[in-house]
Amino acid sequence: MLNLNDIKKLYFIGIGGIGMSALARYFNGRNVEIHGYDKTKTPLTEKLSAEGMAIHYEEDITKIPSGVDAVVWTPAVPKDHKELVWFREGGYEVMKRSQMLGVISRSMKTIAIAGTHGKTTTTTILTHILRTGGLDCTAFLGGISGNLNSNFVQGKSDWVVVEADEFDRSFLQLSPDIAVLTSMDADHLDIYGNHEAMNEGFAAFIDKVKPGGKAYLRQGLRITKLPKHAEIIEDAYGVEAGKYRAEQLSVEDGHFVFDYKYPGGFIEDLYFTLPGKHNVENAAAAIMIALQLGINSKAISEALVSFKGIKRRFETIIKNRGITFIDDYAHHPEELKAAIRAAKMLFPDEKITGIFQPHLYTRTQDFADGFAAALDELDEPIIIDIYPARELPIEGVSSQMILNKMKNPNKRLSNKAEILSTLDFNKIKVLLTLGAGDIDTLIPKIKKEIDSQ
Repeated sequence: MLNLNDIKKLYFIGIGGIGMSALARYFNGRNVEIHGYDKTKTPLTEKLSAEGMAIHYEEDITKIPSGVDAVVWTPAVPKDHKELVWFREGGYEVMKRSQMLGVISRSMKTIAIAGTHGKTTTTTILTHILRTGGLDCTAFLGGISGNLNSNFVQGKSDWVVVEADEFDRSFLQLSPDIAVLTSMDADHLDIYGNHEAMNEGFAAFIDKVKPGGKAYLRQGLRITKLPKHAEIIEDAYGVEAGKYRAEQLSVEDGHFVFDYKYPGGFIEDLYFTLPGKHNVENAAAAIMIALQLGINSKAISEALVSFKGIKRRFETIIKNRGITFIDDYAHHPEELKAAIRAAKMLFPDEKITGIFQPHLYTRTQDFADGFAAALDELDEPIIIDIYPARELPIEGVSSQMILNKMKNPNKRLSNKAEILSTLDFNKIKVLLTLGAGDIDTLIPKIKKEIDSQ
């Protein structure tokens, strides 16, 4: 088994991904020599190069250095990739990102946040609270933290916070000391087959907790096969429910304000920058773990009010001249509902327009009814073409499929190329862009259009 301290030179295939780049930065900070390939040069890969990593953008085995200890690759790269094939045929240790995270988790004190929704936000809030409270943790985040301006931070303590991804059962590579389970809604059914199999995957993740460790489940969640070597805390946290809970939720001047009750204590008037009940719930989980690690209420309060959010998680792009433009990564019906309802809580008297880009044909097929119901809650819902990512088209599955199931009289279909010309910016008050595909490429164009009004 690969030992963390034996790694001197690593090669990354797909180094520019959000998770891969964080891993590369972690090892770069440990003075490991980093080389890698990515298909496209981006601002992120240019930053990695500036940090001393050797990156190229063509499939070219002549650019592979000698003496590589291990290779990390992302499933986003095809299995017939020339460099990947070369390494495998050469007998190198070839690992997925999740497997390398597993190596790290076995060597450090690890907090792993899992769930179909909320894991990126919870992981990022927790990291900010811990570091504000003086615990210098390392963290691997699934998004760009506004406070860190990065998806990764290298700490000096022996604690690491990681986002535990259920896709492709990646989280089963981890061995956490503390696990948090935020949600278990059906998703990734192309991987798991059905919801029951997915729940079994989460149970298997909880079973990976180290002996003597703890697993905290959000209020209402249940794991059927409980491990005997770890302490399971059910109904651990929530909003107005759970052992550690946020109470008396209200909105004041764009902030969400709540009290926090926990066994043996109470924190009053916490001001939080992220809107929505779902985000307060994520904060409740983060506060719970922070309290376990000895962070005091003053640091928790300071961290919540100074939290700058996460890129593409209800991120405010523009708020001026009578128009608010918010971008969100929501790509599951429950995430859509959460984002739309957060906007309604913040702007109860305004018309809310939303542009949604479905992500994956399989997800669209599996959740068309849920997408339709969520989008019906918008005042003006607009759906653009499906972003296929890794998938080939499925006959009969399209954005029209969702539209046909919707009841909202203002629903309409558009596409990326035409969307700007179909929006009447003079009548828009609150605009949401929603989706996990490449809808974010519209953000600068929409921003420019709003600025020119």
